[in-house]
Amino acid sequence: MTQAFPLAPEPDPADREAGRLLFAGPVDFVKGVTTMQALPAPDRPEVCFAGRSNVGKSSLINALTGRRNLARASNTPGRTQEINYFAAGEGRFLVDLPGYGFAEAPKPVVEKWQRLLKSYLAGRQTLRRAFVLIDTRHGIKAVDEEILTLLDRSAVTFQVVLTKADKVKAADREAILDQVRAALQKHPAAYPEIVLTSSEKGDGVEVLRAIIATIA
Repeated sequence: MTQAFPLAPEPDPADREAGRLLFAGPVDFVKGVTTMQALPAPDRPEVCFAGRSNVGKSSLINALTGRRNLARASNTPGRTQEINYFAAGEGRFLVDLPGYGFAEAPKPVVEKWQRLLKSYLAGRQTLRRAFVLIDTRHGIKAVDEEILTLLDRSAVTFQVVLTKADKVKAADREAILDQVRAALQKHPAAYPEIVLTSSEKGDGVEVLRAIIATIA
C-alpha cells in the first residue's frame, strides 16, 4: 500500500541540475510590498513561502539561494511585515510572505498583514505553488490549519516543507510525520509529497531547488 504524503524523493540528475543552475545565477531582492497594487508585473511563474513566525523561513530562503543575508533572519517573531519579492534570474519570483500567528506587533498591524496575505493568495494569477513551512519539532498546529484552509479555499496548491529537521531525533521524527500526514488528508489543495529540510545542515535543499526549478 502506497503511503499518503511520502517524503519527496531525491531529484533525478536533470532536475537536480536545473535546480542548481536556477540558484547558481543571480538572485536579487526586487521589492517589499504592503498593497496588492504594488506587486511586480505578473510576467513569470512564482512560488511563495508561508509559515508561522520563527519557523525558519528566512534561513531556508538563504540556504536555497546560497546567500547568507538575502532574506533577513531574525529572532524577533513577526519581523517580516511585507510581501518580499526576490528574482531568481529572469525565470522565477520567490516570494517571502509575512509570518502568521504570534507576532510582536500591534493588533491592527497584524490584521493588515493577514488581509494582504489573503488577497495575495486568492488573487495572484502567476502563483504556481505555496510552500508552507512547518517546524519539525511541533508539527501542524491550529494556526497552521488556518492558512492551509485559506489555501484550499483559494485553490492554491501547497506543499508542506518541514524545517529544522536536525533538531528532532530520527526516532521521534516518524511520529511528527504521522501527525502531519493525518492533518494533510483533510486538505484538497495539499501537494502529495512532503519535503524534509534543515537549513543548518543543508538537508533537503537540493530537493527543494529542483522542485522550484521544474514547476512550470
